[in-house]
Amino acid sequence: MMLTRESFIGPWAGLPVAWDENDEFDERTYRADVARSAENGAPGIYTGGTSGEFYAISEDEFKAITVATVDEAHKYSTAAMIGCTATSTRGVLDRIAWAKEAGADAVQVALPFWLAVADHEVVPFFVTVAQAAAPMAFSVYETTRSKQTLTVDQHRAIHDAAPNYLMVKANADTVGCTLEGSRELSEFVNVFVSEGLWAEMADSGVIGGCSATVYANPTKILRMFEHLQAKDQVALQADVDAYNKLYDFAFQAFEGRGFHDSAWDRLVGSATGFLSTDVRCRAPYSAANADDVAVLREWITDHAPEWLWEPAAAGE
Repeated sequence: MMLTRESFIGPWAGLPVAWDENDEFDERTYRADVARSAENGAPGIYTGGTSGEFYAISEDEFKAITVATVDEAHKYSTAAMIGCTATSTRGVLDRIAWAKEAGADAVQVALPFWLAVADHEVVPFFVTVAQAAAPMAFSVYETTRSKQTLTVDQHRAIHDAAPNYLMVKANADTVGCTLEGSRELSEFVNVFVSEGLWAEMADSGVIGGCSATVYANPTKILRMFEHLQAKDQVALQADVDAYNKLYDFAFQAFEGRGFHDSAWDRLVGSATGFLSTDVRCRAPYSAANADDVAVLREWITDHAPEWLWEPAAAGE
């Protein structure tokens, strides 16, 4: 499917990869999570972000994950975006070629992150990889983990040279996460930010998120997105308050455990009952365990039961 700015919106599910007890790709479980997310309304599925541990997979695993993602998403006429970040332009181009071969609808790329990309190298890098991705839609994954952030003018220069640049995933301390920056960027690309920012940024052009919470409870997050689209500030603020309540407890309960993105996302998605994947992450990074899932699920049951995923009630 050909994505446009009108269709490249909403909370896309950035699923973690399922690993089995031997630390191998558990394709059957992963496919089930992709299918469940698509079946329950996620407007798009993507992999290869931090939750998808792109930095910890082999090239053979990248290919298998890409094929599984596209295959399952397309069974439900759901768009699939593949994260193609790597530590060199050549590595990104190889991954884009594999994503194209698999039939992906979009690719997402962050700046190479081992050595900082110099300011004068930023635009040429993104133009090269965006043009290679065409006619697929292209998304910039902007994060301070890349050691370099972009200006609005750099974003505009990329778009001017590569019109398939349609969306930026803006993370904390990048220009898209500011009100003025989002307003300026939204003139030519779609801006995605965390759901926790939707209420304060509703009037700045924000139109979605690369989400880990949509696979905690898609019904709840898709309703939240409807409130964002309608600019229903009262309902949206209530949604954000519920979002913050859940994550504030989780961050306090498991403070000091060393969890990064994928660990948090697996923990929450498992505790609500939506995800099938195990909570294990690729070493050396810390992961939650079954006891942690039980603790969080008990708190959700007692204090925020609206987050629990009830398949029967959800229409499965």
